Amino acid sequence: MASIFTFLFLPILLSSFSAISHASSPQSVPLSLSPQHPTNPSHRITLLASTARARARHLKNGYVSTAPLSPFAGAYSITLGFGTPPQYLPMFMDTGSTLSWLPCTNRYQCSNCSVSSPFMPRQSSSARIVGCLNPKCTWIHKSFDSRASCPNCSLPQKDKCTKICPPYLILYGSGSTGGVAMVETMTVSSEKSVTDFLIGCSVYAANLLAGIAGFGRGNASIPSQLGLKKFSYCLVSHKFDENSRNSLLLMDWESDSDQKTRNLTYTPLLKNPNLPEKTALSEYYYVGLRKLTIGDKNVDINYEEISTGDGGTIVDSGSTLTYMTKPVFDLVSEAFVGQVKEYNRSSEMEAATGLKPCFQDVRRNAVKMPELKLHFKGGGKMVLPLENYFVRVRDGENEALCFAAVSDGAPLGPETAANGPAVILGNLFLQNFFVEFDLRNQRFGFRQQFCS
Repeated sequence: MASIFTFLFLPILLSSFSAISHASSPQSVPLSLSPQHPTNPSHRITLLASTARARARHLKNGYVSTAPLSPFAGAYSITLGFGTPPQYLPMFMDTGSTLSWLPCTNRYQCSNCSVSSPFMPRQSSSARIVGCLNPKCTWIHKSFDSRASCPNCSLPQKDKCTKICPPYLILYGSGSTGGVAMVETMTVSSEKSVTDFLIGCSVYAANLLAGIAGFGRGNASIPSQLGLKKFSYCLVSHKFDENSRNSLLLMDWESDSDQKTRNLTYTPLLKNPNLPEKTALSEYYYVGLRKLTIGDKNVDINYEEISTGDGGTIVDSGSTLTYMTKPVFDLVSEAFVGQVKEYNRSSEMEAATGLKPCFQDVRRNAVKMPELKLHFKGGGKMVLPLENYFVRVRDGENEALCFAAVSDGAPLGPETAANGPAVILGNLFLQNFFVEFDLRNQRFGFRQQFCS
């Protein structure tokens, strides 16, 4: 904590705003897989499973924007520039978070992280700490009252106000970060930059790989601050290995049409009721998941469990494995177990990884599993390739195929179970799918394709 308070006394860097430069066409940014640390495959899967559970608890609480990154979490990064001149840093794209933040200052301290170099405010002529009276302070602190919390900042003493926006401390499911709010110039590409962009200047973090690029629905998110009409991406395959391939994140400022993108299947983007104590629930991308089909049989899930309200389904690029509440997960798991007759259950691998069901002695070239279909509001169907919902895990001489979703072993408790997503669609389910968030028309589009 000492580093946070030390930074508060650094000189405020002053600069004037410059006009936003306009791009004549949608911009694209490379979207890369995060590096994977070499480790035992079963250990890596176990950590991914525990990270997914921790993230789900946090997303269901809905108190702050979140990001679930650990040294082994399968995430996707983009590189953005901040400052004048721009300093380029990799950040993990997260549709489940609103606030973007980056490692900041030479006093940055991180436990169990891997950061090459932090952002240096003193090397930028446009860095400014957000003041107590700045309306953007409430984008971070939703219930912040400047009249009560900013001494010497009320009229007629407003000009004497020197208090800054209070520092933030974000507790993630599996990590944390803290720092101060800053406004900066953000450079997306050589043709697009925006001034006065709110960004978190974090001076402390734990169990997080790097900064977060928040692509959620809140005021502080990148889509909101940039005024995006739509954004889209295609996630290259994980396979839980080192992979140098990347794809593109497309950001569109120009679209004023309700025309649909060719060959995409659409379902409406929905919103959960904005509960006063859980404002983050209104910032997630909900979709109307109507039912799941495994093989040729519908899973007997209560529609209310996976629709918006007390439950619902969100799309979350920051989660690797998909999360389901226990009632939903148990029904899905039982459906697979009931239909898979060719392979035996592997209780040893289930115990080692925290995933279930796992099936043993599965030969790589002769795998047969029931097909998994997601049925969405509007009639759209997403047919998942096998590698998206079953992962191959090895532990010594043992090898098994495990369902790539997690749940809690026990109910989450009344405080977290009453509200929040019942299903969190992780990025593994959506690898090798092109997906589009059409913000202007409030719809989510998808098609299966090879991403490269």
